[in-house]
Amino acid sequence: MGMMSTLMEHPEEIIPLLKMRNAAQKAKKFPKNESLAFCYDMLNRVSRSFAIVIQELPLELRDSVCVFYLVLRALDTVEDDMAIAQDVKCPILESFHEKCYDRSFKMDCGAGEYTRLMKEYPLVVDAFLGLKPEYQKVIADITKRMGAGMSEFIPKQVVKTAEYDKYCYYVAGLVGVGLSKLFAVSGLESAEFLQTEELSDSMGKFLQKTNIIRDYLEDITEEPAPRMFWPQEIWGKYAEKLEDFKDVENADAALACLNHLISDALHHMPDCFDYMGRLKDPAVFLFCAIPQVMAMATLCECYNNHNVFTGVVKIRRGLSARMMLEVRDMGSFCQWTLRFANELARKVRPMKDPNAKTTLEAIERIEDLCSATMLKLGVTRTPQNRQPGDVIVDETPIPIGVRIALFAVFFGYFVYAWKVVAVRMTFGVEETYQGQRSLDYFNKSVSVFCMAFVSYLCYTGKRW
Repeated sequence: MGMMSTLMEHPEEIIPLLKMRNAAQKAKKFPKNESLAFCYDMLNRVSRSFAIVIQELPLELRDSVCVFYLVLRALDTVEDDMAIAQDVKCPILESFHEKCYDRSFKMDCGAGEYTRLMKEYPLVVDAFLGLKPEYQKVIADITKRMGAGMSEFIPKQVVKTAEYDKYCYYVAGLVGVGLSKLFAVSGLESAEFLQTEELSDSMGKFLQKTNIIRDYLEDITEEPAPRMFWPQEIWGKYAEKLEDFKDVENADAALACLNHLISDALHHMPDCFDYMGRLKDPAVFLFCAIPQVMAMATLCECYNNHNVFTGVVKIRRGLSARMMLEVRDMGSFCQWTLRFANELARKVRPMKDPNAKTTLEAIERIEDLCSATMLKLGVTRTPQNRQPGDVIVDETPIPIGVRIALFAVFFGYFVYAWKVVAVRMTFGVEETYQGQRSLDYFNKSVSVFCMAFVSYLCYTGKRW
């Protein structure tokens, strides 16, 4: 019933969901090559949304990005497996780049689908060795740097904010760096992307920090031991122990810490705008833009939301589907980003949030970047995009009960207009009575228009 009630509240998301379902089915059409088929199958199993997005990429780049993703997921699986002793894990992480060339390497670790990935890793290696040497070089180099960085953080906790940034650089910033180099090596983007490490780092950090913020409860309840990446320099301002945020009596402090971390993540967004503005290939742009918009939506959903500490916070599947379909270029990227920036701004409570000023400044910078870019591109603002002096429009959908009542009334009028003779007979009027034909025709015409209008109104739920 949860999904049905959500669709009744947001019927405009039904068609995007159906389209994304078809896209997901298309993403399951694998290459004939056994190794690549395994890679794409695993990709669908561990990240359906990424499997769909990757289909946007040209074939020249698609296979290398798929293999790159799985190599790093395998590396991440080793890092995340708390059952592996540190003295065993660190050497594996530091030498994992060498395993890219070892067709005999496999491990029994991880959980769920990742167990299968590690046990059948030779198929990933085979796919890797089938890539062009220039792609192999990028993937192996990033794997080496990431493995060394992960190993550095295995024996220690994230205390300082600088360490938090450093860890996010190792596990996500380097992903952005690697992708940028793959874009350049493929020839789809210019050679300047070989030198955009700082911007690429911000692209990865924005996504990683969003995940770290959202996954508080999952990480702190992990067995056999929790592994947290919220920096003590920030959470220590609000609690003595990180697990204290789970307690209801600490809700205010938990929200203050949560909002502080979200404000920190938002400061990466200007660099993301700079990076996105440099992309030339439409397919590469979509591949990069959609995850960024979804991260912005996730931060908006998490902000001031105590459910982060008690359950799972996710954006609606229908909303995700809309973003994946509607983000097509820099203009639509700005429209969606501005929408969530506006929603975030409305959630900020300066009297309760000690970090409100910093958060609002970060949001304002994002809003300014969106507005300036949209003005340059000649893109109009959507109603959700708040601007000073704009009339505030109530964007909440018309309640489903009201929509049903409206449809029933106008459908009754429609039936009356087209079955007017039968209606007259029920009131005892003789069948031979023809009435006023011009009025009957008028009623039929008006009823068709009214039914079309009310059907649209009931489907979209938009207010007029």
